[in-house]
Amino acid sequence: MQTADAAVSGKQRSWLRRLVASALLGLGLLALVAHYLTPWPSVLVIRAIFDRGAAEASAKLEKHLPGGVNFERAIRYDPGDRDALLDIYRPANLDPGAPTVVWVHGGGFVSGRRADLSNYLMVLAARGLAVVNVDYTIAPAARYPTPVRQVSRALAFLDRQGRQLGINRKGLVIAGDSAGAQIAAQTANIITSPAYAKLVGIAAPIQPEQLKGTLLYCGVFDISKLGQGKGVFGWFIQTVTWAYSGQRNWRSAPGFEHMSVAGHVTGAFPPTFISAGNSDPLGPQSHIMDAALRKVGVRVQSLFYPADHPAKLGHEYQFDLDAPDGQRSLDNSVAWISALPR
Repeated sequence: MQTADAAVSGKQRSWLRRLVASALLGLGLLALVAHYLTPWPSVLVIRAIFDRGAAEASAKLEKHLPGGVNFERAIRYDPGDRDALLDIYRPANLDPGAPTVVWVHGGGFVSGRRADLSNYLMVLAARGLAVVNVDYTIAPAARYPTPVRQVSRALAFLDRQGRQLGINRKGLVIAGDSAGAQIAAQTANIITSPAYAKLVGIAAPIQPEQLKGTLLYCGVFDISKLGQGKGVFGWFIQTVTWAYSGQRNWRSAPGFEHMSVAGHVTGAFPPTFISAGNSDPLGPQSHIMDAALRKVGVRVQSLFYPADHPAKLGHEYQFDLDAPDGQRSLDNSVAWISALPR
């Protein structure tokens, strides 16, 4: 025979199960609603994955860190912007006429920080270059074209303060990886194409002759070709474009189409080095940019790998200096920069 205490306990357990089930259902519905109302839940997932990958890549580079590189960190390039910080790395024996590489970090527009690239850029600086590592505000906190405007302000700051900072302001190379490559390419086109600068609504921060080249790794250059797939990559593209444009239907966001810089380049675009891995889902984007630049007569050096290459090189393959292809990309990049006219 069931006692009164047992009956009460059973009712409590039944009530608790119903409560937990209701709470889980409510959380599920809330997550579903949030998925359709804001990109934030998906952004946080992407950001966590990317941040972990960046930390692992940076840690692997510690064994490659050189000696003899001086650095200055957290230099503010815009007093009114809390995210407007940059670092500068210089070898101890820097040639005053050596190019200054201004690197824009990647992260899918929704993650990343300049610290992620500190180790790699110190390795690059040890090859005889001044290297500037630029931060900008990521989405959804910042929408397009805020990062482009911030990088333009960083270039204007470097132009004004070049002598005090010990860099060559007349020999700038703008570089970037992934989302940073898109921002770098767009900034380069603003500098060299007055019509495009007017279209985007951002004034050229420096004179075209100061910009000697662009170095582009694994970037995005034609968003009209993106967002048509399914699965994880389709989810990723939908999330970052929503976060960066501010609209779930990002194709209708006013002016957002102008970030497809491959469709706006002219023969005045600076000489370019461009590369992507053979297993990079964004790899076709670099081929599109390569073809667009060559079509208008820009001098391009590309580093691409065939499908039957012994290694499957994914997104941001260039940061793996333990691998021969990562070393090759670094060597080729430095040789290309060093050969640019001064």
